Amino acid sequence: MSRWRCLDFMFVLLVVAPVVAASASCVQAADGPFEVGAAMRVITPDPLLPVSGGVGEPNAVTEKRGELTVRVMVFRKADTLVAFAGIDVLGFPSVLGDRVRKQVPRIPGSHILIGASHTHSAPDCYAFPLPSGGHTGDLKYMEFVCTKAAEAINEAIDRLQPAVLQIGTDKAADRIAYNYYAPQLYDPRMSVIQARKASDGTVIGTLVNYAIHPEVLGSDAGIVSPDVIGPMCDRIEQNAGGMAMFMNGAQGGMVTADNRLLNEKADALKGVWQDARTWDECLRIGHLMADEALRIVKDRPVQKEPVLGCQAVQVRFPVESPLMWAIVVGSPLKYSYRSDHSIETQINLVTLGNSKILSIPGEALPNIGFYLKRKMKSENPMLFGLTNDAFGYILTKVDFSSFDRYSYVSRTSLGEMTGEILIDEAIKLMEAGSDGK
Repeated sequence: MSRWRCLDFMFVLLVVAPVVAASASCVQAADGPFEVGAAMRVITPDPLLPVSGGVGEPNAVTEKRGELTVRVMVFRKADTLVAFAGIDVLGFPSVLGDRVRKQVPRIPGSHILIGASHTHSAPDCYAFPLPSGGHTGDLKYMEFVCTKAAEAINEAIDRLQPAVLQIGTDKAADRIAYNYYAPQLYDPRMSVIQARKASDGTVIGTLVNYAIHPEVLGSDAGIVSPDVIGPMCDRIEQNAGGMAMFMNGAQGGMVTADNRLLNEKADALKGVWQDARTWDECLRIGHLMADEALRIVKDRPVQKEPVLGCQAVQVRFPVESPLMWAIVVGSPLKYSYRSDHSIETQINLVTLGNSKILSIPGEALPNIGFYLKRKMKSENPMLFGLTNDAFGYILTKVDFSSFDRYSYVSRTSLGEMTGEILIDEAIKLMEAGSDGK
């Protein structure tokens, strides 16, 4: 089933010694209006392309449900600009992210955070090399996505206007997500950022941050789709106005959409259920996410002059997986890598009003997510998973290969120390950011 095929194993790869190349923008308290702009582009391929749930040959499709999109919100305070871009693909590696950043000269590249929704019903954006000598991706489509993402960011900059914020965090309702490995071991909190025009309160954009695998349909359904994320965005836009977008959270191992058919238990001893893999189920979950997001943000205090800051650091991780190393050196996308079997990636810490946002370049397990949120010491702590890169599962060393249930996520992880490196470098970034330095 797609829970396993997901080889969420996401691409590109990491190494030990952290490399600090910090972006210089700190928390911005200088005078100047706070502004927000939003924009969107459709990236559904025409004609349709096969879709990918992970490493291996993509699956053929015959139809689409909803549109794949790039959705962007840009924030400006005085001289500081920060962009969040959410793309409806399985993962968006940094080699493509850098192509986008080069087309957006008005924002420092380190201030552009690009995250994947992680839908399992979109074309491959990795170009995994195949034993036959070919690869899994359509390079023209990937370039098209990069162009559209840059267009959306540039349009959002052009549409910047004075704004206020409402930000909220609360437990979302049941039956949205659950942990396939252990049903209750997931983070039920949803965080929402809503920007409104300062002039009349009209909604500019609503960003939803929540941890979930959008794989109700799965990659073998023959459908191109944003999965639950499309219906969520549509319903928010219909009920609140403006543009809606989604940034995933710490959804590794294995926080997935709760499309269980609870009256059709497949294995009573293990607690495994059959799934409802239908568009109607995508609508149910997506609409519930939207309703919960609007509930959570509805009565939050209005922040008229929120602070804005962005810090970035480059971190190296080890690539211990032979398969992942073969991918990074064999892909036609020409990933950057080092002879010591390492790569570097960017981690961001953004301060936005009374929220702190930490980017994670892969799929962190829920315990890592809970720990990092607790250490953020923020009223609204957020994690943007699969952002700036898309590694694989990120486990702590005590979880790595420790018991059978984690054998899959361990095989599709960079290695035993990946989670430890991420936590250490994230804490250092938080400590530096606490003084605005």
